[in-house]
Amino acid sequence: MQKTENKKDADTAIEKMFKAGAHYGYSKTRRHPSVSKYIFATKNKEDIINLEKTTLLLDTAAEFIKELGSKGKVVLFVGTKPEAKVTIKDVAESLNMPYVIERWIGGTLSNFTEIKKRILELENYRKDSVDGGLDKYTKKERVVMAKKMEKLTRYYSGLIGLKKSPDALFVIDAKSEHIAATEARKSGIPVIALVNSDSNIKTIDYPIVANDSGIPSIKFFTLAIADAYKEGIMSVPEKK
Repeated sequence: MQKTENKKDADTAIEKMFKAGAHYGYSKTRRHPSVSKYIFATKNKEDIINLEKTTLLLDTAAEFIKELGSKGKVVLFVGTKPEAKVTIKDVAESLNMPYVIERWIGGTLSNFTEIKKRILELENYRKDSVDGGLDKYTKKERVVMAKKMEKLTRYYSGLIGLKKSPDALFVIDAKSEHIAATEARKSGIPVIALVNSDSNIKTIDYPIVANDSGIPSIKFFTLAIADAYKEGIMSVPEKK
């Protein structure tokens, strides 16, 4: 009975992935050898991803994320490509997690001490704006500060509240976000990534091979990861 239910769940997941266009890979000429076993077929020179195998990859990643949720760990969501920005921001905020949707700033992980200073600077500026702490500056000084804070807001607003390096990264398109993925690897931070057929998955801890360019596909997998994290939170017994 359990096997039947599991098969039904898998079939439903595959149907949803198919509907979201998750099976669309890139052209065969762009295929990275490491993803060959996840390709179902090639049609009109375009790779078709095997969604049955993608389901297994998603399950493995979801279990890891669920564990992180149960321990209250911090996951940094990264997606700077236009198709990913809105989903990454919305999902990260719904989980009260940090995110990066503009250009990845080199050193975000490898030199977090410096990044932390900029985050704190932005936090203090926002606090002073509310509390009237900017009144002591001249109009000219406030204009200069505002311009500086506008730039900091663009790149660091998603990181406000991040006090230490994250416990894991969830990345949309690890090839596009190779700097973030490399920094995470060097820092010993696990990476969960939605990657298409052009990516080297050997460098990713928890790869999910599927369409990483279509908005419906990105949304499906990002929400699946978010649901797994929430499930992890809910699995912790409430303190009496």
